[in-house]
Amino acid sequence: MLNITVWGLSLGQALLITGNILLVSVTALIGQSLAPSFALATLPVALQFLGLMGVTLPAALLMGWLGRKKGFLAGNLIGVSGAILAFYAVQDGLFPLFCLATFLLGMAIGIGQQYRFAATENAPADKAPQAISMIMGAGVIAAVLGPNMAIWFEDWAATKYLGAFAALIALYAFNTLLIAVLPLRPPTQQELTGQPQSYGALLKKPDLVGAMVAGSVGYGVMVLVMTATPLAMQACGFDFGSTANIIQWHVLGMFLPSFMTGKLIARHGSYRIIQLGCILLLGCVLLNQFGISYWHFFSALVLLGVGWNFTFIGATALLTKSYQPADKARVQGLNDLIVFSSAAAASLLSGYWHSIFGWEILNLLMIPAILVAMFTLMSSQKRAVIIANTPTSMG
Repeated sequence: MLNITVWGLSLGQALLITGNILLVSVTALIGQSLAPSFALATLPVALQFLGLMGVTLPAALLMGWLGRKKGFLAGNLIGVSGAILAFYAVQDGLFPLFCLATFLLGMAIGIGQQYRFAATENAPADKAPQAISMIMGAGVIAAVLGPNMAIWFEDWAATKYLGAFAALIALYAFNTLLIAVLPLRPPTQQELTGQPQSYGALLKKPDLVGAMVAGSVGYGVMVLVMTATPLAMQACGFDFGSTANIIQWHVLGMFLPSFMTGKLIARHGSYRIIQLGCILLLGCVLLNQFGISYWHFFSALVLLGVGWNFTFIGATALLTKSYQPADKARVQGLNDLIVFSSAAAASLLSGYWHSIFGWEILNLLMIPAILVAMFTLMSSQKRAVIIANTPTSMG
């Protein structure tokens, strides 16, 4: 049975994802209203992911030295600061300040990505996939609260969407208090003093390579299509409530399967679940070729969410089996750097590609990346089996 620390981390993750989904619901639209050109509408989203990307490796290394509690407290305080700046940026119509705010919020989100790894450290070894699933399953709360908070606070003040950032300040402040009282395991002696391998040696491990490629492609495809969806729906004449509702169901697709994903991984293995996720991602981008009705957007975004769930949780579970304790912080940080670099590039390209290629072509451009991930996973799985069956293998 999972302990109170995993449950507490799950609540904290739910609060952080709620704030993140709230941002997804409004950031591109705020960017479009404040940006000097339409092509820069998703720049605040891209800067959010750049902040996330830039902090991942330093945050992982810092936590490996100082422990999870101090790292998570720092992340939440950065989140409070970013939310305050965003509040004033929206209030005064300052696009550069809004970009800075989303960059800081991205840093906070990047540090929060370590919650899933912290959960595996505070759960029994045989329960690691279930702990990851519990953390990700907490996103179901976010799927309900995030978009609805965007709607509830849309006209809270004279300035549109201003209330969303007041709510975001409260979310980060509450999460800071939660982490302050939550018992988190400190770094072990083996993690602190063990002899780490070189990055070159680590990148020869097939499980690690498969996990990183699957995680980066799955996240990149999800972010690019998800970020472009509000812009595509607005261009098709849908109101904000319809867009927020579809984002909500997309997020449910991202997190609701988490309650069974860990069990599916335990039964069928990470590789099969990740490949299934890739097939669902293909289904999403192909479905978007057949129409632009509400139900086309709805169905495609749900497929996108479930596909991301299987690829991301599967890749995370696969990654945790690919390193020794002394390599933990470096591998986790490198993985998140690569995964969220992909997400940052996707968010930056999303608005630009939508403006020059249109919705249908943007989706078609996702197919080669998904196929590359699928073939890489096939190769990594074969290599992992060969290494495991080699008598001289050191594991």
